Amino acid sequence: MTTLPTPRGALTPDRPLSDLTWLRVGGPADWLFQPADEADLAEFLAVLPPGVPVFPMGVGSNLIVRDGGIRAVVIRLGRGFNGITVEGGRVTAGAAALDAHVARKAAEAGRDLTFLRTIPGSIGGAVRMNAGCYGHYVADFLEEIRIVTRSGQIETLPAAALNLRYRQSDLPDGAVVIGATFNAPAGDPAALAARMEDQLAKRDASQPTKDRSAGSTFRNPLGRSSTGAADDTHELKAWKVIDEAGMRGARIGGAQMSEMHSNFLINAGGATAADLENLGEEVRKRVFQHSGITLEWEIMRVGEPATK
Repeated sequence: MTTLPTPRGALTPDRPLSDLTWLRVGGPADWLFQPADEADLAEFLAVLPPGVPVFPMGVGSNLIVRDGGIRAVVIRLGRGFNGITVEGGRVTAGAAALDAHVARKAAEAGRDLTFLRTIPGSIGGAVRMNAGCYGHYVADFLEEIRIVTRSGQIETLPAAALNLRYRQSDLPDGAVVIGATFNAPAGDPAALAARMEDQLAKRDASQPTKDRSAGSTFRNPLGRSSTGAADDTHELKAWKVIDEAGMRGARIGGAQMSEMHSNFLINAGGATAADLENLGEEVRKRVFQHSGITLEWEIMRVGEPATK
């Protein structure tokens, strides 16, 4: 195995990732690096051999790590990267700050980022995926981000440089998002808090929040839905075409399409990553056979399958 530089943070070889993903599946990373702070991350990447791939990982809320694991240095940001500050209409958050915490702290200061409240995961992932909810997307509010490049440089990029679109962005290869600044409109703190409570109640009534899932499995089909513009359309829902194909509650091994919301893939107990991915692919096949619609994965799938 390649010799890696010695950082101040934790660098663990052959580290299983299953306990770091919401679905609780996945093989080991060649290395897991948890940097102490920005300087530690930058110094590590600056001297990491260029041929060693890196994979930035958030809290694993939208991720299937395959059973064979990831042949890379997986970088997971922690306490040194979760600060949140509000100065006027600018809300700045570290990449490891949870979306829900950013929404709450902004609301307490009278700033409206309430769309983040029910989005699982952290700000780094929200930026990378242009996360959205209730008709708003990261792209609507993002001003700039800070990254560490693969070569170890700390840079600031304007939101326009990311080409944010539906669940996608253009980040430089190997770059690690370390923070983001949003322009947040003003709002009454009490009204914002009430709105977030209402959003949570609606989510809990319609989604299997107590099960092991990774959020919506497939994108809603059709529609432009690039940045949440007013003329975006996404009327046809993934759950509806899954239901019509008879796949609500379908199972493979320990994987199941939720009975409560059929666009949620859950680990019902003892699932492998292969069970989950195979069930997702079976759903895609059945939906295509039934309606001619090709569902696109919203959950990111990374790594290698288990060797026999």
